[in-house]
Amino acid sequence: MKLFLPSARATNYLLIVGFCSLGYALYIRYLAIEQSTVGLACVAGLDTWLCLTRRTAVALFENSVFGWSALAVAVLNLLRPSLVLFGVALALACFGIVLYNIALSALAFGLLTLSFARRAPEPD
Repeated sequence: MKLFLPSARATNYLLIVGFCSLGYALYIRYLAIEQSTVGLACVAGLDTWLCLTRRTAVALFENSVFGWSALAVAVLNLLRPSLVLFGVALALACFGIVLYNIALSALAFGLLTLSFARRAPEPD
């Protein structure tokens, strides 16, 4: 019985995906959402990519989109483990942890950890 374990190369790619999504989420949170000067400028009508990103991120985390989507993809990965699903769930869960969807994203991280105990899918 072969378990779902990424190879060393795949683990490196997953690390890159995780750290990049974590870094971008931290950037959005601390330099776009929580900066009062950026918030005031965006509310006053500034039309830049930062204001668009800020509005999009706020709309998504107010509706728990990051947490619910991370949880949904993690459940799919638990049912049928794959590296692509794992990477998407990892990125969404990192965004959810940083952008205020902590409970659902933490559950997604737990399901991602459980997916390592699953049997690897048979090649077609």
